[in-house]
Amino acid sequence: MNSADGSPSTAIIDAEAIAHNVGTVAEYVRPAKVMAAIKADGYGHGIVTAARAALAGGADWLGTAHLSEAQQLRAEGIDAPILAWLHSRDTDFSAAIGEHIDLGVSGWELDRIAEAAQARQRPARVHLKIDTGLSRNGATIEAWPEVVAQAAQHQRHGLISVEGIFTHFAVADEPDRKETDEQLEVFREALSIAEQHGVVPALRHAANSPAALSRPDAHFDMVRVGVSIYGQSPFADRTAESLGLRPAMELRSTLANVKRVPAGQGVSYGLTYRVDAPTTLGLVPLGYGDGIPRIAVGGPVLINRRRCYSAGRVAMDQFVVDLGPDSDAQIGDEVTVFGGDSGISAAEWGAAAQTINYEIITRIGARVPRVVINQPEERLAETG
Repeated sequence: MNSADGSPSTAIIDAEAIAHNVGTVAEYVRPAKVMAAIKADGYGHGIVTAARAALAGGADWLGTAHLSEAQQLRAEGIDAPILAWLHSRDTDFSAAIGEHIDLGVSGWELDRIAEAAQARQRPARVHLKIDTGLSRNGATIEAWPEVVAQAAQHQRHGLISVEGIFTHFAVADEPDRKETDEQLEVFREALSIAEQHGVVPALRHAANSPAALSRPDAHFDMVRVGVSIYGQSPFADRTAESLGLRPAMELRSTLANVKRVPAGQGVSYGLTYRVDAPTTLGLVPLGYGDGIPRIAVGGPVLINRRRCYSAGRVAMDQFVVDLGPDSDAQIGDEVTVFGGDSGISAAEWGAAAQTINYEIITRIGARVPRVVINQPEERLAETG
């Protein structure tokens, strides 16, 4: 499937798979609510496509890192609850209040949000974040009493409404590690301190995808899930299929060149790969400019129902595949990099590049057109 603009490569996005995955996660965590993380352009799947599919699958909330992402959803007419949690000194809190976007708060933002709310004559909806051990956003447990007291004061004055308290796990994808238990202990302590200050929000949320799928004690009132709703396993030792998830992205291209080379021929920059016998090489017009990691070694692809592997360094716009000595591949033959019925997962490319499946799907660049299939609204219209 080539894209409409003639690009040799296409990322096929199965919107119904996203909806299915949200429903699957919802079954795991019921009665907790589900927040679908659609930050980073919906993990590379398209932020609006991902948001609509997630809502069709039963998501209660949408989550973004930046306010600008949440505003993009509002501009597209999406009126579901949205939380944006990563701010800078330039974040327009007044705009967030005006567009009914909830704000994650680590502490330093509180007075600025309160000022914006006073100017708007409308309370801001906030979720207070406690840093339980990840050491990114959020107030430390030492600073937490002061943050909660400040929030309680602003709430009494009608400037903010504390809708949630949340945290984020560091090692939930490694279920045997004790740090998740330690983080949960700090989170419960933070909730107790907040209650002592009269701050008892309706939404307590801590679980990311791995915790949602393996730690019922971390579900609380809502879970925030990202990679799992795109059909990717958050665990190194469990497949998406075993979790009931369906990968939502298939990356395809076509061979741009095919050539025979003799034994000993070096391949690509640095000549780090040399063929040990006469073989056929194929050229795939995808490179690190499109999100294929330059560091990847032996990345798998499927060509004519045969699994082959990348040879040599990935270049900006292309990489080479060793097709083998008996290949009958031709220019224009379809190449599946991962996804679909290929049997190749984004996790395999992650292993080839010494990274994770999260990064592989998220980094596919804008030069690769997205073609959306199986949109849930369309399916409902056909069967209605």
